[in-house]
Amino acid sequence: MPVRLEKEGNVGILVLDQPPANAYDYEFLRSLGSAIDDARADEQVRAVVVTSASDKFFSAGADLKAFAAGSSRRRAMTALLGNEVFRKMEVTPLVFVAAISGHALGGGLELAMACDMRFASRGNYKLGLTETALGLFPGTGGTQRLPRLVGLSTGIDLIARAATFGPEEAQAYHLVDRLFDDAETCLSEAKAYARTVAEGPSEAIGRAKVAVQMGYGSPLDLGLAVEREAIAHVFVSDDAEEGIKAFTEKRRPEFKGR
Repeated sequence: MPVRLEKEGNVGILVLDQPPANAYDYEFLRSLGSAIDDARADEQVRAVVVTSASDKFFSAGADLKAFAAGSSRRRAMTALLGNEVFRKMEVTPLVFVAAISGHALGGGLELAMACDMRFASRGNYKLGLTETALGLFPGTGGTQRLPRLVGLSTGIDLIARAATFGPEEAQAYHLVDRLFDDAETCLSEAKAYARTVAEGPSEAIGRAKVAVQMGYGSPLDLGLAVEREAIAHVFVSDDAEEGIKAFTEKRRPEFKGR
């Protein structure tokens, strides 16, 4: 399988493993979508890290050879599937952390941007939305997510120039949230962060994450409606009951993630 779900305790790890560059085609995206579904259906998984089996690539984006060999409909449906699969991560009540230590270009960066946070290592690799250099279009969320992360004019500039940049510059753009000295530390810290989330009240954290993702950039009344829907579920959760009880009993809560 080009994408597999591994588990370390309550942390799910989505491993991108389609040599040589994790370039995605229709089958890769179906595998990614299936792995995301497995993570969200697994009651033990409370946070997810997305990483790569490759030392050189997080993901090079769309497989252009597959695009060239396919029909125009196949290409359009592949892009549509990518858009839908990446969105799954944002609307799933689990925190997704991308651990980036290799090239993340085009759709590869779009995949990383669909995660809730991006950790990266220093290194001689590039990030960027490069589609316009080929007369194409960053159509798996890039035109929407990049400006939300880096700002409107900067987002347009980076897309228009098909700019590529290193991880330090990506952090300066606020595209990368945390930067580490090497790939091993990056992945270790991503897992540690996910464990911290997983050990907490992951029901409340997950629904808060979805409320933020759905409400950000929307009219305030819509965001508040999403929040009200989420809090109705959180208030009846076991974790909420445990948290309130622990507070009144002056002890540390023992959250179960439900």
